[in-house]
Amino acid sequence: MDTNQGNNSEHHTNNESTMDMPQQPHKLPSTKLTRKSKRMMAFWTFFMLFCLLTGTAGGILLYLGNSLSPVEASSEEKRFVVPRGITSGRIANILEDQGLIRSGTVFSYYLKYKKVGAGFKAGEYAMSPGITVERIIEMLNNGEIVIPDTFKFTVPEGLTITQIADVIGSIGQVDRTKFLELANNPALLKPSDGKVIPPFVEQIPENEGMKFRLEGYLFPDTYEMLADSNTEDIVVRLLHELSKKLSTLPEGWADQLEKNGVSFHELMTIASLIEREVVLDEERATVAGVIYNRLEEKMALQIDATVQYALDKHKERLLTADTKKESPYNTYLHAGLPPGPIASPSINAIKAALYPEETKFFYYVTKKDGTDGHLFAETFKQHQNNIAISEKTAKEVSQ
Repeated sequence: MDTNQGNNSEHHTNNESTMDMPQQPHKLPSTKLTRKSKRMMAFWTFFMLFCLLTGTAGGILLYLGNSLSPVEASSEEKRFVVPRGITSGRIANILEDQGLIRSGTVFSYYLKYKKVGAGFKAGEYAMSPGITVERIIEMLNNGEIVIPDTFKFTVPEGLTITQIADVIGSIGQVDRTKFLELANNPALLKPSDGKVIPPFVEQIPENEGMKFRLEGYLFPDTYEMLADSNTEDIVVRLLHELSKKLSTLPEGWADQLEKNGVSFHELMTIASLIEREVVLDEERATVAGVIYNRLEEKMALQIDATVQYALDKHKERLLTADTKKESPYNTYLHAGLPPGPIASPSINAIKAALYPEETKFFYYVTKKDGTDGHLFAETFKQHQNNIAISEKTAKEVSQ
């Protein structure tokens, strides 16, 4: 009995001992392991971001490279026009529309990156698909435009409207009949290039008996024009050339007209007389002075060139009968100026008519010595003497 009790007591004691023992806490990860995990997490985060950014950048570079690469090559030539004042962005759009580049937007940004585009030249270009963007930029920078087909012709000084029609008509570029119609009725002029008709055309009077209203206003010069130019374009170009040459005259030249007592139309008429009468430039202002002197005295000009124009043909020597041919252009029969110019004067003839030499001469006659010069006289008696000298010289030269 006592033994069992002892055992029970011992067993009880063991249970109490077990109950009274403190529980051991759970072990936490060491500080060293936590820091390592954080570093690993940071590494993998950075690595993933790096891959993401690298992949994105690579994709962008691949896209840009592809966008700036040449399009599929083709032998088909693309022609397009770069207008004046256009922006490089709009040029990029034109190139994309023409199928010469893949992306106008990318090309536009590329131009900004390269700091080019501001110097691109206007004009018509011809490019073929497959050309590199660098070559496109080079062509636009250098202005390697298409050279258009053109034709040239020369209008010599002193030609009449009908002679000019023959010159231009000989190259097969104009309708001669249409040309003469426009020369007599400039209101029909409607140039295809949209140019404005010079204002002096509207000031040309409709003088009775005038052969062509534009006689004397088509400036003599050498011209080069586009192959598709029509008759109206050519007439307007010659008119504009006169306007251009007039702009080279001394400032205030229009005031000189009032001083001379003539209109612009009368000035051009006098210039045409000088052009047909005088060969030597140094004599032009002198002959102009003679013309103004005779006009002031209301004397008949008696200029042979006006009779030649009235006859509508050139004669080496005029006969007395020729000087009696009825025509408003015959300055032997009618005092004052003819209805209008008799030919296209040069700028030197216009200057002489505008700034005549102050002289007392009323007469002149050709020397006939091969120099193309003239003998001038103040009186009719002196003039008759000069005529005798001229005839004598002509005989001596012919012997």
